[in-house]
Amino acid sequence: MVGLYRRLSEAERVAIMVLMRDGRGPREIGQRLGRSASTICRETARWRACVGDVPYAASGAAARADVLRFRRRNPRKLIPGKPLFAFVARKLRCGWSPLQIAGRLRCMHPDDAGKRVSHETIYRALYALPRGALRRELLACLRQGHKTRRPRSQGSSRKDKLPEDLRIAARPDDVEGRLVPGHWEGDLIKGAFNRTAVGTLVERTSRLVLLARLPEFDALTCQKGFERLFREVPEALRKSLTYDRGPEMARHRELAETTGLKIYFADPHCPWQRGSNENANGLIRQYLPKGSDLSHHTQADLNRIAHLLNTRPRKVLDFRTPLEVFEELMGEASNDRAASAQHPSLGSTAERPSLRPDQLPPKQRAQRASGIATRSGATATRRRRRP
Repeated sequence: MVGLYRRLSEAERVAIMVLMRDGRGPREIGQRLGRSASTICRETARWRACVGDVPYAASGAAARADVLRFRRRNPRKLIPGKPLFAFVARKLRCGWSPLQIAGRLRCMHPDDAGKRVSHETIYRALYALPRGALRRELLACLRQGHKTRRPRSQGSSRKDKLPEDLRIAARPDDVEGRLVPGHWEGDLIKGAFNRTAVGTLVERTSRLVLLARLPEFDALTCQKGFERLFREVPEALRKSLTYDRGPEMARHRELAETTGLKIYFADPHCPWQRGSNENANGLIRQYLPKGSDLSHHTQADLNRIAHLLNTRPRKVLDFRTPLEVFEELMGEASNDRAASAQHPSLGSTAERPSLRPDQLPPKQRAQRASGIATRSGATATRRRRRP
């Protein structure tokens, strides 16, 4: 592992001076000081370039190093009174942003780096101006007009403005247990050079996979693609969707309004919070390899891939297929809707159809059995305490 760069100390320069007077070479000096031989060569070369053939002196080399340390490597481009600064100030007064000014200068002087600056240089030059009328005037021309520049490395992140009710922490606990169907996870699978994408949806209880062809992966296209998939899903099985923080979900409110879903967002860099979707994406990659152009696949092709995955037995489902489990859920949802139409008191059951114990995977079946046993034991205890 390469260590951090350390400047030569005064003691090391004294040791270099003494060892050079004894006739030691750069490699031997470097070994004694724990330094690279190239570090010693550069130090002595800088000394010769400054004073010529004069023997190396530690005090002079240290003084010169301090001067070079605080010297600006490149001269400032934006200095009040210079033509470039006057051009930038004039455009700022016209309402241009620093990014627009920097882009215009690149177009005007493509081959002359001395006559163009970056937008970051413009920002730094404005905030480095001394207090006075010029500083106040030019800072007021910026979009935000802050008197001081806000550091990006301190305080809370500017991007993390997600409301609390949309975070995964606000998701009901029964979603995590997978006992109630109708909760989905979503993501994008991207193709070569991130230019093409396919939308993926996975139902958490049945592991059913749905794929959407996306000509583009902007927010509007993703919204329409996911709406197309959810139209084929019964309303009783459209409860929630857990997604990552990708910009393609910028229109999540519109998607929630048209589908009736409650949308939650996973924490940044936490793919395990959408484990079913991440696992399904790995299975989908068998048919849509990384680096391939996904635009060549039609929606019919994606439907065939989804059908192959949904008719494949899964160990987590006790070797039933996701399609078989999902069809059972759809049948129960339709039966519950019919029952609620005859008996209005069953409306809550129609809204949240649950699985029979024989339909659950083994792990969830054991969880439910332990919960029933616990509740039965507590009831028996209460009964024994009655007088």
